[in-house]
Amino acid sequence: MSRAASFRFRLYIAGDAPNSAQAMFNLEEVCRIYLPKRHSVEIIDVFRDPQRALADGIFMTPTLIKLTPAPMRRIVGALSHTPTVLQTLGLDAHAE
Repeated sequence: MSRAASFRFRLYIAGDAPNSAQAMFNLEEVCRIYLPKRHSVEIIDVFRDPQRALADGIFMTPTLIKLTPAPMRRIVGALSHTPTVLQTLGLDAHAE
């Protein structure tokens, strides 16, 4: 059953900043390779919705939050080091 678990992510970005664009690309790649058809991503631009970012405790971008499955995890940065991203999100790098 755990292989069918759906992953929900929320990615906070800062407009078209290079690090934000890189984080979106890297997250898309991780999801495409390791979570095909088992994920959803909500993207929040802190420039367009600063109150939401503040309410959610986001002070740096890009910030990725894994909402489900538990436990919730938070990663700050461009998500460039895939092994660290996978480990932090609780994904097995060998499961595709």
